[in-house]
Amino acid sequence: MGLGGGWDTTPYGATEIKEAEAAVEAALDSGITVFDHADIYRHGKSEAVFGEILDRAPGLRERIVLQTKCGIRLADGDLPGMYDLRSETIVRQVEGSLGRLRTDFIDVLLLHRPDPLADPEDTARALTALHRQKLVRAFGVSNMSAAQIALLQAHLDFPLVADQLEMSLHHRDWLEAGVLVNTPEAANVGFPLGTLEHCRANGIRIQAWSALARGRFTGLEETPAERATARLVSSLAEAKGTTPETILLWWLQRHPARIAPVIGSARPERIRACGDAARREPELTHEEWYGLWITARGAALP
Repeated sequence: MGLGGGWDTTPYGATEIKEAEAAVEAALDSGITVFDHADIYRHGKSEAVFGEILDRAPGLRERIVLQTKCGIRLADGDLPGMYDLRSETIVRQVEGSLGRLRTDFIDVLLLHRPDPLADPEDTARALTALHRQKLVRAFGVSNMSAAQIALLQAHLDFPLVADQLEMSLHHRDWLEAGVLVNTPEAANVGFPLGTLEHCRANGIRIQAWSALARGRFTGLEETPAERATARLVSSLAEAKGTTPETILLWWLQRHPARIAPVIGSARPERIRACGDAARREPELTHEEWYGLWITARGAALP
């Protein structure tokens, strides 16, 4: 999302291309080979500047996995921003992504947000056509519940492979929902209970966006709980010979759902700080994992 310049229609230039190249190089050096896009990021410039990089680096496309998303329409004149999973919109947006990314196919396409007006049969028709034409190899969703996934899956002959959700040591509704059952606090948690279990039971890989919590535990702490958590994260990083960013990602990866963190930063130093999460298995004990959770929530478990 951070590639390509600002959130406006100003064209990108040499500076933005150079910044994108540095971010991609840092990722590859760190063992990261999956790149997550969306057609709306920077009004399409994020995909376009990445396409420039692919065009300049023969052989790079074969070394990486390209994932992008569709289904959101940004505000345009008098038209408000909206979600749109109609078949014709999906096909049109995928064609746009293929052109900007300068590639013949997308490895994984995610439906970015649920569209309340979508007919799952119509949506599935577009996915099936894209799959048969070999324009998209696999499909998933983003920000969807177990019930929404199951409804769409009922109209597909191939499995959905991913669900991308906001998950981090700060954004913990996905975790709290499972332990606050039968407690008064459950009413304050909006995460749809059963989504993680559904994904695990059906082989759907859970991806975590905003996995680093926008820096809340690595320099941007605001609350006593966040400051205490940042100290604990730093202490664990020092003890295990790694970085605070890796500890935060290990905390997600240590979950039995094998959560795949998505690193949102385009800063090379921030990307490289996450390298051990790609190179090493999570080195958090049961007790350390719970210690991070309890410290971050600022209260004992029920």
